[in-house]
Amino acid sequence: MYRFLLTPRWWGINVFAVLAIPFCIFMGSWQLSRFEGRVDTHHQQENRSADAKAAAARPLDDLLPVDKVTSGRQASTRGRYDTGHQLLVPDRTLEDKQGRQQGFYVLTMLRTDSGKALPVVRGWLPGDADTKPDTSKVPAPPKGEVTVTGALQASEHQGTDGVRADGGLPRGQLGMISAASLVNIVPYEVYDAWITLADAQAPLRAVPPVAVEGSGLDLKAFQNLGYTGEWFVFAGFVVFMWFRLFRREAETAKDAALGILPEGDAGAEQEPAHAPAASAGS
Repeated sequence: MYRFLLTPRWWGINVFAVLAIPFCIFMGSWQLSRFEGRVDTHHQQENRSADAKAAAARPLDDLLPVDKVTSGRQASTRGRYDTGHQLLVPDRTLEDKQGRQQGFYVLTMLRTDSGKALPVVRGWLPGDADTKPDTSKVPAPPKGEVTVTGALQASEHQGTDGVRADGGLPRGQLGMISAASLVNIVPYEVYDAWITLADAQAPLRAVPPVAVEGSGLDLKAFQNLGYTGEWFVFAGFVVFMWFRLFRREAETAKDAALGILPEGDAGAEQEPAHAPAASAGS
């Protein structure tokens, strides 16, 4: 009854199923492992962030270059604020106890003892960086040599939330906090990093450090989870279609063994019986 399984057609079906099912399971398991890896990284980053807040500040140079371990750590350095190069970073959203508001960062360059300058986000203000009433609230930076301590952050890039990489900003504004963006604005070397102060000068509000890119449960993480389900569904569909074809073929073979033929085949067998009658009539 099951001799049809040895036909070339079924050899092809069986080989496809034997290869497709493990492949789908492998791909689904791989996507699941990627999602679990992102979850683990997210938990690790949360633990690092908590440890970073509790840990004592370390010298800036000891934490560079910025990576997943040093991002968010409290960094400390000495220098003088360059009041001639204070910049506003527009269209930045801050979410805290007062809700989600649109505003701008206040960034001032700190000329350190090493000769390099460090971008320091002194805080955030609600409003529009293009309007005088809002920008007039920006307090002047402290004078003289100061020691600043804040959360270390990696330079931004075009994919960072809030970044304006299209240019066209007026003088005194910056769309992306990075050494590459500042190289044509300030006449000195800039660290490839920046810090955000935890204690902002009133009326500024402190800007919380952002999570390391790729360490959160973002859209990509849930895409991995969705792909996991899709691959397992594909595996189940292959199994379902194999059994459906097998059942139909087995029923056809059983009917043929009992002499039960489909209507088309029965009509074809009856055709020769009418042929002689037609000849006799002629």
